[in-house]
Amino acid sequence: MAKNSRNVSGNPAKRGTTKAPPPKPVTFGDWVGAARLRTLPLAVTPVVIGTGAAVLADVDRQFHWVIALFCLAVSVLLQIGVNFANDYSDGIRGTDDLRVGPARITGSKRVPAKTVLIVALTFFGLAALAGLAIVIRTGQWWMIAVGALCIVAAWFYTGGRRPYGYNALGEVFVFVFFGLVATLGTTWVQALYLPQEAWFGAVAAGFLACAVLLANNLRDIEQDRAAGKRTLSVIIGPLGTKILYTLLVAAAYGIAAFIALLYPIAWLCFFGLVAVGPAIAIVWSFRVPRELVTALALTSISSPIYGIFLAWSFVG
Repeated sequence: MAKNSRNVSGNPAKRGTTKAPPPKPVTFGDWVGAARLRTLPLAVTPVVIGTGAAVLADVDRQFHWVIALFCLAVSVLLQIGVNFANDYSDGIRGTDDLRVGPARITGSKRVPAKTVLIVALTFFGLAALAGLAIVIRTGQWWMIAVGALCIVAAWFYTGGRRPYGYNALGEVFVFVFFGLVATLGTTWVQALYLPQEAWFGAVAAGFLACAVLLANNLRDIEQDRAAGKRTLSVIIGPLGTKILYTLLVAAAYGIAAFIALLYPIAWLCFFGLVAVGPAIAIVWSFRVPRELVTALALTSISSPIYGIFLAWSFVG
């Protein structure tokens, strides 16, 4: 009996010890998730609007589809590069340790930080090559400086010793580069002229992009505050963020209504409310931060819907 009892009990030194489960291997889906596909519609919208404004500005009403496609490549590749760069920078700082949304591959320690950095730089390099092709095609060599500024700004959003995304300037970056620069740059390289319609469209695209960022930062207020990340949402608080989010969306659709006075097809932009309307409801009524992931996705989806109909109003 005693012998059987000892066999059951086992070695007292090993009793109660368990091995930590090995980390799951990173899959292709994890890399796709790190690219943050929910944000990619924001890269499409300014190119669509800018191309529509370019056709409007062109004397012959031509559609320069090759240049437009390369503009789209620059915008999408740069957006993915920014996403991986943020994953890397936030991960090595520990900002993502208390993350509510989808897990990041750097912060989860499942991928070496250096690997994520290489991926980010690769996408920045591909965006630079696509931009160089546009410059060669159009002869607008001064735009190399604009492209370089875009990449530098993308890196220092969360990278470097003093990232401006940690100091309430993230919305400024998004508005300038994913609103004004992306839209106006697309129009310029196709038409070499910037009509007022391009400016209105650029501002609207920037407002919607900022709204997406606000939905994201509203979700992460507590985690960002604990990590020392002073986003605009951390500073103005949940209520201020909700109000600003709503005002930006309303301003974008106000621009559409104004443009519709001259280009009636622009009224169709309001189909975007099918997506962003529920997003606004979630922003104001959410109970747990994770619900805001849906609000972010819906706001992002509404952006290209808005952009497609606005561009159509220009070329229709």
